Amino acid sequence: MIAPRPNHREPTMTHRRLSTLLQPAPDSAVADNLRAGKPAWSDAVHLLWTGWVFLTPMFGGGYTLTWLWLTLLTYPVFLALYARQLLSPRRDAPRYALAMVAMGLALLPWYPSGISYFIFGCVTLRVCRTGSAWRYLAQLVVLNAAFVAIALWVGYHWQLVVWIPSMAFIIGVIINVESTNKDRDAALQLSQDEVRRLAATAERERIGRDLHDLLGHTLSLITLKLELSRKLFDRDPERARLEVTEAEAIARQALSEVRSAVTGIRASDLAAELAAARLLLECQHVHLHYSPPPPMPVEIERGLALVLREAATNIVRHADAHQAWVEFAQDGRSLSLQIRDDGRGDVQADGNGLTGMRERVAALRGTLQVHSPRGQGTTLAVRVPLPAKTAAVATAMSATPLTHEVLP
Repeated sequence: MIAPRPNHREPTMTHRRLSTLLQPAPDSAVADNLRAGKPAWSDAVHLLWTGWVFLTPMFGGGYTLTWLWLTLLTYPVFLALYARQLLSPRRDAPRYALAMVAMGLALLPWYPSGISYFIFGCVTLRVCRTGSAWRYLAQLVVLNAAFVAIALWVGYHWQLVVWIPSMAFIIGVIINVESTNKDRDAALQLSQDEVRRLAATAERERIGRDLHDLLGHTLSLITLKLELSRKLFDRDPERARLEVTEAEAIARQALSEVRSAVTGIRASDLAAELAAARLLLECQHVHLHYSPPPPMPVEIERGLALVLREAATNIVRHADAHQAWVEFAQDGRSLSLQIRDDGRGDVQADGNGLTGMRERVAALRGTLQVHSPRGQGTTLAVRVPLPAKTAAVATAMSATPLTHEVLP
């Protein structure tokens, strides 16, 4: 009997263990990058800072055999700790950052390049930790105090003893601020998504009620008319014909009402966005006033809804406002949207938000103007052209006085 050849394609135990080690946890930094659409190892670019491991001997001590062996032994350990810090759950990641700090401190008497491990650990400790920023700053003070004590005991030059903690603390504070802003933006995005989900749910419920109220009675009446006409078909043809005619008229009226309801449903995107903007701004203690939007094509309505969403987000992040206003106006064959606030103003250049809004308005063949004097708030004025048919409908509706809604 010929023994079967081993299947070399089956994963070995080593491959399985390596695959398990490289599998990111659901709440790891790598998993966050993947959810954000970034490459899994985009944070690996920070390893360029480890070039100082190989440059430090140029500033004192030189490239000795001791430096070579310690680099060969410790640098792979550092890379493994950094990889595990990115792949591990948030609750476990800080231990790998602290391991980098401990390794850097332990190597100080023999290996000045280990200072890079120390700084890396101090910085990544905040990146991988969720919680109080003040707690991180307190940890940063304690770790740098330990560095100063060991460096003085070893006999490092006083300039290095001052420079390294200062650099670690400054970089740590910068990373702390960036991480805090990132967490705040993530929370803001979650709140906006929840508001939109609730608004969409409420809109679906409204549509269901409207369709039930609209079609339930009408279809029941049409059914009764047709049943009556069937019974009268042989005995009283004229009466049966009259019932069918009335059923036809009711069906036509129902069709007209359904079309009107569909028009209202299509305009729900902007209405839902107004409700979402109101909830978002009220959560930040910004009082929003707005008027109901006029009829408009679906494409314009969706584009203005996205502009409104970005404008509300900018007010929350940058305006420091107390009140905001959203107003619509129709003038001939053009529609105007004005969004203004009473915040700090002084918008000097277009950021990502304003650039995106300009692109959306340009896609609608419209214009966007920004007026933002210092201390007098910011006004965004959007004007887009309307098709002739829509402009006529809007003009007819504007002839009927509307009471502008000011939300409490």
